[in-house]
Amino acid sequence: MLLKNLLEGLPCTCTGPTDVEIEDVVYDSRKVKKGSLFICLRGSSVDSHQYAGRAASAGAAAVVAQRPVEHGGSTLVLVRDTRTAMAAISAAWFGHPAERMTVVGITGTKGKTTVSYMIRSILEAGGIKTGIIGTIGAVVGGKVIQTDNTTPESYDVQKYLRMMADAGCKAAVLEASSIGIRDHRVDGIVFDYGLFTNFSPDHIGGNEHKSIKEYMQCKSLLFRRCKTGIFNIDDPNWQGVAAGHTCAVETYGFSRKARLRASGEKLISRPGYLGVHFEMDGRAKYGVDVCIPGRFSIYNALAAAAVCLHFPVGEDAVRTGLNTVRVKGRVEPVSVPGNYTLLIDYAHNALSMENILETLREYQPHRLICLFGAGGNRDRSRRFEMGEVSGRLADLSVITADNSRFEDVMDIIADIKVGIAKTTGKYVVIPDRKQAIKYCMENAQDGDIIVLAGKGHEDYQEIKGVKYHLDEREVVADVLAGRL
Repeated sequence: MLLKNLLEGLPCTCTGPTDVEIEDVVYDSRKVKKGSLFICLRGSSVDSHQYAGRAASAGAAAVVAQRPVEHGGSTLVLVRDTRTAMAAISAAWFGHPAERMTVVGITGTKGKTTVSYMIRSILEAGGIKTGIIGTIGAVVGGKVIQTDNTTPESYDVQKYLRMMADAGCKAAVLEASSIGIRDHRVDGIVFDYGLFTNFSPDHIGGNEHKSIKEYMQCKSLLFRRCKTGIFNIDDPNWQGVAAGHTCAVETYGFSRKARLRASGEKLISRPGYLGVHFEMDGRAKYGVDVCIPGRFSIYNALAAAAVCLHFPVGEDAVRTGLNTVRVKGRVEPVSVPGNYTLLIDYAHNALSMENILETLREYQPHRLICLFGAGGNRDRSRRFEMGEVSGRLADLSVITADNSRFEDVMDIIADIKVGIAKTTGKYVVIPDRKQAIKYCMENAQDGDIIVLAGKGHEDYQEIKGVKYHLDEREVVADVLAGRL
């Protein structure tokens, strides 16, 4: 593709020819080859403008920058903001794939991943092939491609959208994080539907947001680039997030003012299945079962249904999708023999552990058993807090390793025990995580709920700078098969 075609409609100033052929678009100088278009990005720790000269020497046909840089014989393209430029260039490079699908963007402090999988489950139950880009990765067909961020860089977003379009996807669901929106990673996409789940203080400080106000403002930008915005009306911050919107507005929640409403909620519990039932009213009038526990699952399910009611799918698809959805590492049930329930969850700090354990307590288990560790080379206070939460809410805490990184796992466990000592909770220490899982399964009793907390969708364990393969689903299978 010619450079001038990639730059069409992009405000810029060029030094050098624009009728040169571009062989690839890259934003990592180490990947530059002859004919590449290299885009300089300024990050929180590295400004790749300093590598422009190296990229030119490596054969880059053109360099995109937001200030004058060394560019050798390469064409220099100066723009106001290279992240905005990369989004536009990437969309053009991949042939504007978003235009071939119905695109949904989800923003909110919590629930984005679960809602995205619920939407996909409903749509695919209705025969609409759907891709996802989010925390767990990019999902195209049955393949999951690992990503570095909830919302990847714009080049990667467009690449995955292209893969989805080529695979026959008719819909794409994107987790639009506040940082992803702020950093222009979803620029160049007109979302058909924007969805707001909830808002609470998070991602403030450091290299994230300067203030809670900025955090909200970044989320609100999604609703200036979508056609229809769908909001959780029960969240007191929804109007702040909706401020300045340019889209049509719809709402969901328990409130009688919501366009899609929930009522009549009740818990569903049997070995291997924890869920919730509720009735929908307003845009749809029927009951659904959701195979994920807790009241928050009703909000997530309502959000997903509110989006999917805009697609040509019927009641059966909504019911089936919500009752069969599986989200890797998010209160994920693992099939085991016996009359107990085993769950895998990503809860890896005190707040998330408290949320999941309080939710599971509502199901009145015979015993609530929590297996967890804590990450090394992180704030030590997290360990004390996690120990205290588990000691207070679980009947038995099984303390083990997580990602110890460069710390001794026994030092981390000692800190967790400081927190647990503030409670009357019972605990055992089993440093080897595989053996700890085996212990939980071999000592399970009828009616127990066991949650393996901390790893979730991760399939590795980091020790002394090395990532070792560890998928808890495989560990469970090994225990059941007698291989462990």
